[in-house]
Amino acid sequence: MRIITLEEHLSFPEMAAQVPQEALGNFGKSPRMQQLAPLLEDITGQRLASMDRNGISMQVLSVDSAGANLLDDEKAPAFATRYNDLIAARIADHRDRFTAFAHLPTTAPVAAADELERVVKDYRFCGAMIRGVTRDQFLDHPKFAPIFERAERLNVPLYLHPGLPPKGVADIYYSQLSGNEGMVEALACYGWGWHSETALHVLRLFYAGIFDQYPRLKIIIGHMGEMLPMMMARSGRALAPGMGGANQRTLADTFREQVFITTSGFFTQPPFKLALETIGLDNLLFSVDYPFSTNEMGREFLDNTGLSVPDLEKLAYRNAARVLGL
Repeated sequence: MRIITLEEHLSFPEMAAQVPQEALGNFGKSPRMQQLAPLLEDITGQRLASMDRNGISMQVLSVDSAGANLLDDEKAPAFATRYNDLIAARIADHRDRFTAFAHLPTTAPVAAADELERVVKDYRFCGAMIRGVTRDQFLDHPKFAPIFERAERLNVPLYLHPGLPPKGVADIYYSQLSGNEGMVEALACYGWGWHSETALHVLRLFYAGIFDQYPRLKIIIGHMGEMLPMMMARSGRALAPGMGGANQRTLADTFREQVFITTSGFFTQPPFKLALETIGLDNLLFSVDYPFSTNEMGREFLDNTGLSVPDLEKLAYRNAARVLGL
């Protein structure tokens, strides 16, 4: 059985060094992040060996952490282009094992749309990953329309991934925490904050009518739906058509038609069963979140889902191949 995973991260030190440190604050400096840095840089060494050991056929790579969206309008496009070129060069001899989501300069939306089209056509990248907000603005702001228009026209998905919390949010929610930097980072990012922000991001797009404006747009979110499956009924009632938003459909219908979620980093049965019941198997894609989660954890979860062979194939690779055009 083929296995495709599509929230698998990389970071090249020569590119990360170009991001202003003051924009990053203390995030990413925990001992855990320092320990993972060599795994993020590697592609065809330990990463590929781990894929082989666990039967993973292909990884869809994406840039970890913030990058171009922390640079100014002039520097961001060149930075994103250079990053995408480096990724393409480093996977060129292993295109049967790797593809990628584009890194986009979202501070310059037209340039971002152009870069998306370039890498999809030139490198056969299968969409783009956008991390968090851009200068404190969510993607429902009208300025980001070129990105949605181009993704829809190219028929490639946008993967919405959490990003660094905006300074205003970090100052209020996390600055008064007592504890070391690792504890603050864990709560602000992968322990809670990331997931609630991405859920809010999707709900804002929905309530603003973005999905109705771009009916062929495909959005992917990770981490078993960023808590949205649990909130589907309650949020769906509050944000129903006619309740003040621009949305023309229900939240549940919009998810079934345009939103896909991955298992990245979530390998227990209760959230998986909830996702199956609320989102449906056809909108579920298997992912690991390497190297923040291990391929062994992902494979153990996949082997213990209890799904029939046809349904397991959907989760493991068929859904991803369909959504990403692989």
